[in-house]
Amino acid sequence: MDVSRFPLIPGKIPPIITHAEGVWLHTSNGHKILDAGGGAIVTNIGHGRKEIADIAASALRKLDYVVPTFATEARIQLVEEVADNWLPDPSWRCVFNSGGSESVDAAIRIAQLHHVACGRTERYKVIGRDVSYHGATLGALAVGSHDRRRKGLESALAVMPKTSYEDAEQLEKVIEIEGANTISAFIGEPVIGAAAGAYVAPEGYWRTISDICQRHDILLIADEVMTGFGRLGAPMGHQLFDFTPDIIVSGKGLGGGYVPMGGVYTRPDVVAPIAETDLALMFYTFAGQDLGCAVSKKVLQIMREENLVAQASKMGVLLRAKLLEEFQDHPHVSDIRGVGLMHGVSLVADRDSGRAFHRSAGFAEQVSAASLEAGVWVYPAGSGVFDDALLFGPPFIISDSHIDQMVTTVSKTIDLISNRI
Repeated sequence: MDVSRFPLIPGKIPPIITHAEGVWLHTSNGHKILDAGGGAIVTNIGHGRKEIADIAASALRKLDYVVPTFATEARIQLVEEVADNWLPDPSWRCVFNSGGSESVDAAIRIAQLHHVACGRTERYKVIGRDVSYHGATLGALAVGSHDRRRKGLESALAVMPKTSYEDAEQLEKVIEIEGANTISAFIGEPVIGAAAGAYVAPEGYWRTISDICQRHDILLIADEVMTGFGRLGAPMGHQLFDFTPDIIVSGKGLGGGYVPMGGVYTRPDVVAPIAETDLALMFYTFAGQDLGCAVSKKVLQIMREENLVAQASKMGVLLRAKLLEEFQDHPHVSDIRGVGLMHGVSLVADRDSGRAFHRSAGFAEQVSAASLEAGVWVYPAGSGVFDDALLFGPPFIISDSHIDQMVTTVSKTIDLISNRI
């Protein structure tokens, strides 16, 4: 098997993964990799579950492609599962897509069309945070601030205003400068993932953001692509931070890694004005594919039946304790942060001064690569002021011994790479 032609852009040859089970990825050369990153903070119920394969086979025997505007049993059942068990209220409306980036773009369009339908045609701007990542489409990149992932694309991106990732009061100033009558929405992750390695805003941040948005008739979009569906130890991440958004975006954990799925969920009054006009909320070709809906429903059902949201909360406490034990005095770790099974560490050249490694060193990427060679996959993260970070987001079924192995291995590789540099 020739893997040399696999990467779009030539580089280091990746491992060939042949199968996966539980918390383990198995390679073609017989090695095992502990999935401490849950892939890209995706896997929740664990890899290789037979009941998921059975559901997928059954779904494919009945239906293949059905245009997204038609109903199927699987689509209806997934709406019922999500609305009844995971959203702020069963009355919320649901639409499903093929992943988080698509869903963010759809949420932006919904916010825009809501205001247009209400006669506020000048409201086209979406305020993002100055440390953020919302996906790889041009729309999602425009509202985000991940400098590495925007690099080289800046001229193709719409210019959108940004506010502080930590100072909620700054949002009021940004709105004053831009003009409230030009703003359709604010978007933010309850816990910042890829851009900051599980950064948690100060207490009261989200309550203040919500109050400001309500005062100016700005829709609040919660990007729960990483934080939704139990990752933080709650059904949805925003529930831990005392606010209710107007629109929720999901992905990753919705399909648990078994199918590419994303979703957008809104209060009925957000989409009702659109329905009364001739405005077109165009669908994506593979939005809410029947197979994906059937599998996603089973993933969420397993999470409820096996009480895995509570398990994520419990194991998150143990993960945090192990990270603190291992890194609270480490010379190259400046911060340990996160909630539930989404935790991160910030990496620095010198803890006392806060001096960062030079960006060209790619320290977090080197640590991730060395950990992978040692049998543990951990997600490299960071941008801007959080330039080098590692993100832990393992499956919810991990054990104490798995946590010990992942943290101990990463600690050794941090030492290894820092000495090498």
